[in-house]
Amino acid sequence: MIKVVKFGGSSLASATQFAKVGNIIKADPERKFVVPSAPGKRNSKDTKVTDMLYACYDLAEAEKDFSKELKKIKERYEAIINGLHLTLSLDDEFKIIEENFKKKAGSQYAASRGEYLNGIIMANYLGYDFVDSAEVIIFNEDGSFDADTTDKLLGERLSKLENAVVPGFYGATLGGVVKTFSRGGSDITGSLVSKAVHATAYENWTDVSGFLIADPRIIDNPKPIKVITYRELRELSYMGASVLHEDSVFPVRKAGIPINIRNTNAPDDVESTCHHPAYTITGIAGKKGFVSVNIDKDMMNAEVGFGRKVLSAFEENGINFEHMPSGIDTMTVFVHEPEFAAKEQAVISAINRNAHPDSIEIEADLALIAVVGRGMKSTRGTAGRIFSALAHANVNVKMIDQGSSELNIIIGVSDNDFDTAIKAIYDIFVTTQL
Repeated sequence: MIKVVKFGGSSLASATQFAKVGNIIKADPERKFVVPSAPGKRNSKDTKVTDMLYACYDLAEAEKDFSKELKKIKERYEAIINGLHLTLSLDDEFKIIEENFKKKAGSQYAASRGEYLNGIIMANYLGYDFVDSAEVIIFNEDGSFDADTTDKLLGERLSKLENAVVPGFYGATLGGVVKTFSRGGSDITGSLVSKAVHATAYENWTDVSGFLIADPRIIDNPKPIKVITYRELRELSYMGASVLHEDSVFPVRKAGIPINIRNTNAPDDVESTCHHPAYTITGIAGKKGFVSVNIDKDMMNAEVGFGRKVLSAFEENGINFEHMPSGIDTMTVFVHEPEFAAKEQAVISAINRNAHPDSIEIEADLALIAVVGRGMKSTRGTAGRIFSALAHANVNVKMIDQGSSELNIIIGVSDNDFDTAIKAIYDIFVTTQL
């Protein structure tokens, strides 16, 4: 029986938190492989080490003095080391980091050092082997992830070890250039390690007990999700639920490994996967900052390739689209506002050139909310209840899009209505259960 345990930044922000983590790992001999994040915030006014590293490297890249900032980062780690009473020095590691910053090794290298250094401390504290992720998590030269090579190298290396610490978030090309996953990427590392060692469970330890139905910053004391499927997990993670990185679902789903979301500060709270949902919906999540590009053209439904022509305008400018609801004479493309704003005129010109629409309208400051649940498929009137709840809360629905799997319903609202909409949906499906 092998368990892989990943700990988030808040779980490793201080020596006190480190000690909690150590006790959790030692309490179960099946917890053989550990994936640590970089130290997070110790309090609401604190700064994450990853952000400190980015800021420090920005100075180095601008050829400004960064010694003061690097010293502060070193002090964060020394506070953990001293608090754990370890005889460990990171002096040599920081000399290497300083030299690589001067050589402008890249912001991804800089950001990765948070996990790397925490991994060294964790391995020393537990008495486990340390495996540098740069040697076993492989990226292609273009920055894309090489899953097959990674699985092979990770499996070979870890099969020889009884216990090991593998830092999260980063890897490297075969040429040794450090690359990182997107924010929250330590979840992915934990998933990859789980697959490579054929783990019986992947425990993801954070500062909440399992997945919650809605964001606790919006809903007071939201109910926990007792059981969740991989598909629901990915949908909610992608749409903004911050407990787990959406891409971490794929490796463990392929291997059939259950994911347990655990609370470092309440280790006896357990949430796992499978079975019937407690409510019609499983969860609600969403993101702000979208733009809708509405394209009108008479008889567009009869024009072969019209949708491709429109989408090619976004592709030409390197912009991904989120959703694309359409009608007989209209189609709307939802995109991330920060990506679109800088290329707005180029995209509009390309749409006009490629598709010759009658008109194009743009609306900014929109939010997308996903209502996810395997129970929706067998429950009549789910969409009607959502509309009713939103109307009662005076929220204007800009868009609604339901996937063919009936697993999720996507609703578009104004950014200003985001919190109100989530509260209304939560209330009708969970609080009142009408």
